[in-house]
Amino acid sequence: YQRRVRGTTRVMVGHPLDTIKTKMQAQQGFERTTMVGTLTKTVRTQGVKGLYRGCIPPLWGSGIFRSTQFAVFEAAYTYCDRHPILKSELPGTFGLQPRVLLAGACASTARAIIESPLELAKVRRQTGQSYEIRGLYKGFGVTWIRTMGLMGTYFILIDSFRRNTPHLFSSPIMGPFLLSGSAATLAWWLVWPFENMKSQVQGNYGRDMPLVQRLMLTVRERGFFGLYRGIGPGTLRSFLANGTSMIVMSNAQKVVTKMGIRD
Repeated sequence: YQRRVRGTTRVMVGHPLDTIKTKMQAQQGFERTTMVGTLTKTVRTQGVKGLYRGCIPPLWGSGIFRSTQFAVFEAAYTYCDRHPILKSELPGTFGLQPRVLLAGACASTARAIIESPLELAKVRRQTGQSYEIRGLYKGFGVTWIRTMGLMGTYFILIDSFRRNTPHLFSSPIMGPFLLSGSAATLAWWLVWPFENMKSQVQGNYGRDMPLVQRLMLTVRERGFFGLYRGIGPGTLRSFLANGTSMIVMSNAQKVVTKMGIRD
């Protein structure tokens, strides 16, 4: 129940900003528009409902791949307990252990397998296109690279925060929320060029080409910061969606407890 509430809130709050981000990255006619310009143009031509196009795939599937990634991480992390070498600290990393990297890679791969077709369906709907079942895994390679960097960075930062600033986790809500939000945002900033390329590939923007060639073409046509197009609404989406869903889930927990469904 709580996961459904949190997932629904995340999509309802964050999807309009995600739609703006995707249009800025991968829809013809939006190549030069600003965040506000993209919002205005979308509402003017499609109405407010245009901001929620493509919301069904993440609404249905985000809870699945998010739960899976953490379950796989914990399973792989626990399995590594059997191997002392994977529990040794890597020099110069403030105590980072190889098992965090290995578990993060396993979790990222599991997430990418589930998320990739959902992302393609979402991006196609956001950019006004249709899709076919047989093509749902287009862009899986860049999705996997993006997810490896995203979740790998996230798990490394969370692990570091837990070991070096344990007092910040003592707060039941704000401590974990702020640390988790900060880790997620930093991870997104790091992998944003690949998120941009993923949107282009899955949104059929431009001709098909290898990932490195697409990255170089973007830099040549739009400059280095062209790789970070859409990062404004992307960052806002991350903060607002995570923050609001955390508040809603906290209140949902109180309601469930009062109802006697859980202690």
